[in-house]
Amino acid sequence: MHIAVVGAGMIGAAAARHLTLAGHRVTLIGPEEPVDPQTHTGPFASHYDAGRITRQLDPWIFWSRVSRASIARYREIEAVSGVTFFSEVGSLMAGPEGTVQMQRLDSTRQRDSVPCDVLRDDELAHQFPYFDFHPGTIGFHERSNAGHINPRRMVRAQIAAATAQGATLLRDVVQGIDDTGKGVTLRLSDSTLQADRALIATGGFSRTLTGDALPLKTYARTAAMFEVTEQEAQRLAQMPTLIVLLPTGEDPYLLPPIRYPDGKMYLKMGGDSVDIPLETPDQFTDWYRSGGSAKVGGELEALLRAQMPSLDIRSVATMPCVTTFSPENIPHYKSLSGNVFTAIAGCGRGAKNSDELGRLGGLLATGEALPDWAYEPAVAQD
Repeated sequence: MHIAVVGAGMIGAAAARHLTLAGHRVTLIGPEEPVDPQTHTGPFASHYDAGRITRQLDPWIFWSRVSRASIARYREIEAVSGVTFFSEVGSLMAGPEGTVQMQRLDSTRQRDSVPCDVLRDDELAHQFPYFDFHPGTIGFHERSNAGHINPRRMVRAQIAAATAQGATLLRDVVQGIDDTGKGVTLRLSDSTLQADRALIATGGFSRTLTGDALPLKTYARTAAMFEVTEQEAQRLAQMPTLIVLLPTGEDPYLLPPIRYPDGKMYLKMGGDSVDIPLETPDQFTDWYRSGGSAKVGGELEALLRAQMPSLDIRSVATMPCVTTFSPENIPHYKSLSGNVFTAIAGCGRGAKNSDELGRLGGLLATGEALPDWAYEPAVAQD
């Protein structure tokens, strides 16, 4: 079967690899990363970054399963592709003991037998002296199979593995997809492509292909980048990633010092408290060109200085990104027609889970039934 995977980002590249492993003919379609975002007029992707948190713990069955499945294959993907992307520095999730969020996380730890240390006040202070936690904080520290990934390099690894297995990479933008009943015709920039089926994995830019068929909600997000010296980065060499689960439902996250393409070391922090919806292509493009919200950047800086009062910061900048959600808070695995399928919406967790998300999308495109847990909503039920 010839399957066209539309979107050469994290989920699409993973789907292409799994589909070629299953013996299918695959054409993976997506543009290169823009050289200059300020003049780019086409779609953007969500993997233009050097650091995203990965961890096994998640309070929801779907995300816990796809996390563990994806992480278990990281080293295999690195070995096959020759591209490394996983830094196993560990992950810490912390919050006030006794809250619903922390109780749910502890239930996940026990349910899925996720190995981690359970730490409280003095233990947290001793093990992580650079963090300042409020009294009554409990932390779940995953020492292994957790840390951060470089999403750019992960996508590069997936594409390298997929093409080595026979997939064709086409650096183009799909303008539309027509289901002919006997297959699909993909309209490209200057040509067309015929395939048996198509899998759409284009994230926040999917409306140009799916219209209003999917109830997507896409929001502008801002991350703050805190430059530190090489000496400060060395002091924090053992720092894990951190997510703080607040009773308000907010969950600011923090990554340890990572070297970015400009050669500098940055800690990255995110966790917007206000949703800014994006709906039209122009809104997406304008947001990616904006550099992010200075207001959110200031709020994140205040959070970081409270969490790490001893941190020596050289400079602060902001980075724009986009997050796509579904009402069920799990990806849209849908059949738009007999030959067109979707694997869309990472719901803020897509990077670390993308290999399994792509695998599930590939199964859907080939006509195989997904497991029941792949449709279980990750939202509170009344």
